[in-house]
Amino acid sequence: MLTIAALYHFTRFDDPAALRGPLLDLCLSQGVKGSLLLAREGVNGTIAGTRSGIDAVLAHLRALPGCAALEHKESFSETMPFGRMKVKLKREIVTMGLPDVDPLAHVGHYVAAQDWNALISAPDVAVIDTRNDYEVEIGTFQGAVDPATRSFRDFPAWWAANKDRFHNKRIAMFCTGGIRCEKSTNFLLGQGVTDVYHLKGGILKYLEDVPPEESLWQGECYVFDGRVSVGHGLVPGQYDTCHACRRPLSATDKQRPEYERGASCHRCQDEYTDADRARFRERQHQMDLAEARGEKHIGAEG
Repeated sequence: MLTIAALYHFTRFDDPAALRGPLLDLCLSQGVKGSLLLAREGVNGTIAGTRSGIDAVLAHLRALPGCAALEHKESFSETMPFGRMKVKLKREIVTMGLPDVDPLAHVGHYVAAQDWNALISAPDVAVIDTRNDYEVEIGTFQGAVDPATRSFRDFPAWWAANKDRFHNKRIAMFCTGGIRCEKSTNFLLGQGVTDVYHLKGGILKYLEDVPPEESLWQGECYVFDGRVSVGHGLVPGQYDTCHACRRPLSATDKQRPEYERGASCHRCQDEYTDADRARFRERQHQMDLAEARGEKHIGAEG
């Protein structure tokens, strides 16, 4: 059984490039795979490996400047959900595109998973899903507002166009693991919204802690790895992924005429060129050959 660790931590890294090599070397030596992002504002990512491998990487991360309090969330998988290990340098560990947004300055009120239902059921609370449109499509909280954004970078413009809808409302926000809400709640506070709340640990913590019979969650939660989605108890869900655009696909989606295994789906049919499609088909061919050899092609990673 492999351990999957999802994590993020905001801190100040003076030289994130200097941290990359030792971190990548450790992950490779421990057989850990996944993706970690380093930026001046901190670290973010999801990794998978043996218990000892994950513990070694987490210990290394917590020894980095300002990271002693780094928290992570765990789930488990029989198979490796990643094809390789990547440690990337980024401007932001989650991209909002607003340099003045600083979660280290202040964020909204954290709400524990056990207290979330009571908050979002209150009549004076507006619940906003800060995730991308394809994530919301497969699952969200009962009564939540869907901004229908293609990326997190679009959220500030959506708020500017829709803020009058939420006059005299308390705002409760949520995302997969909590990182997007660190920035979105700081953004709203900077916009003059005073009563802002967010789900501590995100949807993943809620699905881990809240029993299905008490849950206000509907559907599955998209995750950025080979599992594609998870349900209550963080068990793998029913969705597959389009290897062209990486969006989730249900069994019904794969019956649509726009779907071509490895090359297109109804969401991305018009987003790529013929040359792109040819490249995607060749990648799928190589993945099929690798599978026939009992191997996993790196193009199959989540």
